[in-house]
Amino acid sequence: MKKSKKYSPEVMERAVRLVFEAKDEYESQWAAIVSIASKIGCTAETLRRWVRRHETDSGLRDGVTTAERERVKALEREVKELRKANEILRLASAFFAQAELDRRFKS
Repeated sequence: MKKSKKYSPEVMERAVRLVFEAKDEYESQWAAIVSIASKIGCTAETLRRWVRRHETDSGLRDGVTTAERERVKALEREVKELRKANEILRLASAFFAQAELDRRFKS
């Protein structure tokens, strides 16, 4: 499996900006993406995803923005940690309750 390249945010922003600036010079947005992707050194599909993400983030396209997606991920992590903490507390509570019951009967 080929390792994916990491592109800097500056390269991604520049590539997206070039697509929007050059859209009138090509018959379709896809043609502009294919042309610019070869110049940037990424695949056309990668650049298309960057363009779609930019369109969503700027309100040109419906969907979940990057900020909303990151917030949901953070909240999901927090919920997972809280559930884990609640489970630990529930088990500890049951353990100590059982220990208290055992101590009373042994007296």
